Amino acid sequence: MLLYIAWLFLAQLIYIGTFGTDMPISIPDFWTLLVTTRQGAGLIIYGLGVGFLFAFTTMAISVVAFPLLLDKPVSAATAVAISFRAVTANLLVMALWGISVAVLLAIGALLFLVGLAAVLPILGHATWHIYRKVVEP
Repeated sequence: MLLYIAWLFLAQLIYIGTFGTDMPISIPDFWTLLVTTRQGAGLIIYGLGVGFLFAFTTMAISVVAFPLLLDKPVSAATAVAISFRAVTANLLVMALWGISVAVLLAIGALLFLVGLAAVLPILGHATWHIYRKVVEP
C-alpha cells in the first residue's frame, strides 16, 4: 500500500513538473498534449524511468525472497537482502528474467486474462528453479 501511495505521489509530481498544475479539459485533449508536445515527451520519459525504478526494486526484493521464505526458516529482512544480492550479482540474467515475466504476463493479460491461468503456474515453477540455481542449498 505504501508503494502504491509513493507511486501516485511521484506520478503527480512528474505531471506537475512537466505540464504544471493545469489539468487537461478531456482525455482526448490529454492524449493530444502527450503525443504532440515536448512536455508530453518529457512526461513519457520521466514516467518510464520512474516506472523502471519501481519495477527493478520490486523484482530485486522479491524474485528470490518469496521462494526462500517458503524453503528455509529465514526472516523477511534476510530474504529480501539475499534476493537483492542475488539480483545485483546476476544482473543480466535477472534483467532477462524480468523482461520474460513482463512479456508473458502481458500476453496472458491480452487473452482476456484467461492466458494468466497458464502463464502464472509456469512462471511460479520457473521462479522456483531460478531460486534453486541462484541460492545455494
